[in-house]
Amino acid sequence: MKQTILITGANRGIGLELTKRYLEEGNRVFALCRKASPELKKLSAEVIEGCDVTSLPSLQKIAREIAGVQFDLLICNAGVLNDEQMMKLEEADFESMLYQFNVNSLGPLRTFSTFRRHLTNGSKVAMITSRMGSISDNTSGGHYGYRMSKTALNMATRSLVKDFANDGILFGLFHPGWVQTEMTGHTGQLTAEESSQFLKKRISELTSQNTGGFWHCQGEELQW
Repeated sequence: MKQTILITGANRGIGLELTKRYLEEGNRVFALCRKASPELKKLSAEVIEGCDVTSLPSLQKIAREIAGVQFDLLICNAGVLNDEQMMKLEEADFESMLYQFNVNSLGPLRTFSTFRRHLTNGSKVAMITSRMGSISDNTSGGHYGYRMSKTALNMATRSLVKDFANDGILFGLFHPGWVQTEMTGHTGQLTAEESSQFLKKRISELTSQNTGGFWHCQGEELQW
């Protein structure tokens, strides 16, 4: 069955590869981004530029442009990882941390809030989070802004699960793995293509029985 899908941060990396995977199956994909990359422009997705997940007016403008479109799947993929290599906490860049919160935590919440009316009973919302947001899994410290922003996203999603249980909307938190993208300096264990394939499978497995779960893209249920 063909789906209508909205993906944020679709211009590169995991977002671009997810766009490709869903298009391959003949789905209708709305690819949101600040500025479309040449690679995204080559695809048959319905590309919408000017998307800034830190700006509610930006998202609301897009919602007005696509009024009446109903989505089977919303993928909140847009995110940022700032350089936080510091020797002492006194050297912390708190403005950088706040920006990561604005993008990684509030960004997905703004996106869901804006497009809530475009979702129906049975629609899925995939939050691309990180294992670095797991409190139990933090054995190395550091990366304060990024870690805390992803932990906050996880908590927000758990609240959404409770608040929208009666609406039949399903939520999943997905760690894409350590992926070779611009965000990671192209280091990592998985290519963006491999990660997107795993993520797509995990999203397909999202049901009313496991809504609100936190998974590694390769299937492992992660600790909070």
